[in-house]
Amino acid sequence: MKKAQYKILVVDDEPDLEHLVRQRMRRDVRAGHYEFVFAYNGVEALEVLNADPDIDMVLSDINMPRMDGLTLLEQMPQVDPDLRAVIVSAYGDMKNIRTAMNRGAFDFVTKPIDFQDLRVTIERTLEHLKMWREAVASRDKLVALQNELRVAHEMQQSILPKTFPDKPEYQVFGNMEPAREVGGDFFDIINLENNCVGLAIADVSDKGVPAALFMMSSRTLMKGAAIGRSNPAEVLSEVNNLLQEDNDAAMFVTVFYAEFNPANRVLSYANGGHNPPIVVHADGSSTVLPQTNGIALGIMPDIEYEQNSVTLSPGDALVLYTDGVTEAMNAQNEEFEMGRLCAVLSEHCSCDVREINQAIFQAVQAFAGDMPQFDDMTCMTLFCRELDT
Repeated sequence: MKKAQYKILVVDDEPDLEHLVRQRMRRDVRAGHYEFVFAYNGVEALEVLNADPDIDMVLSDINMPRMDGLTLLEQMPQVDPDLRAVIVSAYGDMKNIRTAMNRGAFDFVTKPIDFQDLRVTIERTLEHLKMWREAVASRDKLVALQNELRVAHEMQQSILPKTFPDKPEYQVFGNMEPAREVGGDFFDIINLENNCVGLAIADVSDKGVPAALFMMSSRTLMKGAAIGRSNPAEVLSEVNNLLQEDNDAAMFVTVFYAEFNPANRVLSYANGGHNPPIVVHADGSSTVLPQTNGIALGIMPDIEYEQNSVTLSPGDALVLYTDGVTEAMNAQNEEFEMGRLCAVLSEHCSCDVREINQAIFQAVQAFAGDMPQFDDMTCMTLFCRELDT
C-alpha cells in the first residue's frame, strides 16, 4: 500500500465507528489518499497527537468520556496550531456547533454520518490545509529572501564611501538611494598620487540582485584600474575589456570617471555612455561638461575612450548624477529632466555639498509625489573652495 497523502485522527467513543470508517473509506485508503488512526476520547487523542506529528486533521465527536471534543479543541493548538478539526455533532445541536467553531473547528458533520458528505467535508478541509501550508511556505521563503536582500543591501552599502574628503581646496560628498533593496548604481572616491582624487559614478543596466552583483564587480575593477593607470581614458578602456570577458548575461554599465588635481583645479575626465555632469558656478549659472563620445562598458572589447579636461574655478560645484534623477517621473508621466535639476542647483549653488545632494533628492521626491521610485538615484558633488590669500 502506498504512503497516504494525509493522515486523519478519528476520535469517538463508539467502537462501531472505526469499523464503519475503515469499510466505507477503504478505496480512499487503498488509493493512498488517507490513512486513519483512532482514539476513543480526548485524552487518548492528545496522546496520539503528541506521539505522531504527521497527523493533518482530526475528526472528533463532541460527547465523550474523560475529555469531550470541545475541550480537545482547546488543547489541540498547543500540540500543533496548524491542525484542522472537523466536529461530529448531533443534528440540530447548534449550541455545541457554534462553540466548536469558536474554538477553532474548521467544519462539522452531523450524526448519523452521511459518508458522502463526510468525504466532501474531508476534501474541503484538507484543501484548505494545503493552501494554508503553501501560504506559510511562501511566507517563510519571502522572509528568507527579505533577509538575504537585507544582507545584500548592507553589503552593497558597505562598499560605498562612508567618509568624504573635506580639504582646504575642495570637498566631496555622495549618496545613493536604490529603487529596490539593492541597486545597480555606485559611486567611488579614489585617492591618487600627488594629492589628486579620482571620482567615479556608474549605472548598471537592469536592477535588483543581478545588477548589484555586476555593480560590485565593476566598482572593484574601476578602483584597481584607477590606481594602476595614468589617465581616465585608459582606466575606462581597461575596465571595459575586463567586464566584457565572460559577460554571459550581456550586462553593461555606464561610467563617468574623472581625476581632479586640487593644485591647479584641473579636472580630467572620460565618459562611457553616462549622463554628462554639470558644473554649477558661484553665480548660479551652470554648464554641462562636453561629452567625450564613449559607449557603455561591457558591450564590446577594445574600445578607445576619449579624454577631456576643464579647469574649475573657486566656487564651482561639479555635480555627478545617474538617470534615476533626471528620468524620475510624476503622475502625469513627465520626467524631472535636466532643466529642473539645473534650477535646483541654481538655488543651492552656495550650499555645502551635503546640502546640494539633499536638495536634489528632495526635489526629485517632491516632483514624483506618490509615484514609486523607478530607478536607483545617485549623486556625487565636488565643490572647489576659494583659498584665503
